[in-house]
Amino acid sequence: MLGIIGGTSLLFSSLPKLKKETVATPFGSAEILKGDIVMLMRHQFGRPPHRINYRANLAALALAGVDRIVAFGSSGSLKKEIPPGTVMIPTDYMSVTDIPSIHDHKIEHVMPELPREFAEELSRAVPDARLGGVYVQTRGPRIETVAEVAALSRVADVVGMTVASEATLACELGMDFAALCTIDNYANGLGKDVLSFDHILSTAKENSRRTEDTLGAIIQKMG
Repeated sequence: MLGIIGGTSLLFSSLPKLKKETVATPFGSAEILKGDIVMLMRHQFGRPPHRINYRANLAALALAGVDRIVAFGSSGSLKKEIPPGTVMIPTDYMSVTDIPSIHDHKIEHVMPELPREFAEELSRAVPDARLGGVYVQTRGPRIETVAEVAALSRVADVVGMTVASEATLACELGMDFAALCTIDNYANGLGKDVLSFDHILSTAKENSRRTEDTLGAIIQKMG
């Protein structure tokens, strides 16, 4: 079953009519929307990135029967050649902050990845998306400093606060994972905009129709 994780980019979009359920997991409860697909809104109840219970969220999707996930993520561009308005499907990721794990009581190494075949399937469903690139996760909710952006731009293409945690947990739980990153701004120091959450919300609102259409295409072609 296909699972969709929605973020800031879906806040102003119309969502499919699905049944709300609360799923109890060993890591806490999580609220999902279930039907032919399963959706989970990561920022539900106003949770900022550093307060999201990623383990409960991903465990709830697994318990609901999800075996592959497409995660929408609002991101900032680290490269001038990747302008705001771009949609990217990364093929690798890294993190400069702690990554959660479901393995609390034993040593269990997993090989993290964004499966190439699944990324290519998502690319066929969203042909306007740019396939390839590296996503880097920072802790949030603060924006990265200019110096951090300069350093991160040497090893990654876009920056966000959620996808690396979700991708790693999906891997631990045996679910394929792909991310669809909406580039809402240049990272700090690369553009003229004063970055704030209000600015990101405004961009999400402006692009809500496109995001709706993208979500619909993914559900139709991959669900």
